[in-house]
Amino acid sequence: MKGIMIPSEVLTKEKNIAVIVAHPDDETLWCGGTMLLHPDCNWFVACLCRKNDADRAPKFKKVLEILKAEGIMGNLDDGARQRRLDRKAVKRVILELLPKQSFNLIITHSPFGEYTRHLRHEEIGRAVIALWKDKKIKTKKLWAFAYEDGNKEYYSQAIKDASIYQTLSQDIWEEKHRIITEVYGFQKTGFEAKTTPKSEAFWEFENPKDALNWLDKKEIENKET
Repeated sequence: MKGIMIPSEVLTKEKNIAVIVAHPDDETLWCGGTMLLHPDCNWFVACLCRKNDADRAPKFKKVLEILKAEGIMGNLDDGARQRRLDRKAVKRVILELLPKQSFNLIITHSPFGEYTRHLRHEEIGRAVIALWKDKKIKTKKLWAFAYEDGNKEYYSQAIKDASIYQTLSQDIWEEKHRIITEVYGFQKTGFEAKTTPKSEAFWEFENPKDALNWLDKKEIENKET
């Protein structure tokens, strides 16, 4: 079934929404259009890596101002070798960064990532679901980014049959692209700029059980293909 546009009642004024991502730019790439479209929500972005990055950290703060969001950064290991992190460590950092409050919505990485392949994205997606299951974080709904790249066959694309799928207007996409190229400073011919999706999609879950059942089903499907 093709995904639906974001219901108007979900992102109304003063809703508390947390976006939990790995890197400064993930918030823009995967849900920046949604944030730009709903400036009256109370957005909080928890970025788990690059706190001490002298280049990216100041740019992240500038992006938060544009997106009318608050936020904070952590310093999870993000070396080029992408060694697997201890699950407890990832969960601990998430809990340290998030404000102590309940959310109307949490948006985060898919446990299967947005492209082939970034381990931090996958680890964070799984950690958020696990924390929700264990009632360490409270949210009415969880959205996981819904993108794929055909196993590196093309740049990441929004999955049309995800729970929620919407094509951004040209002006919103151009602002999103501007943030990536002019504020974060990525080359227009580089991966990030070419990846910047013109549509955004999310898998939506109303409780942890549904998220875990979906996760189990997807893992079985991936093993069979």
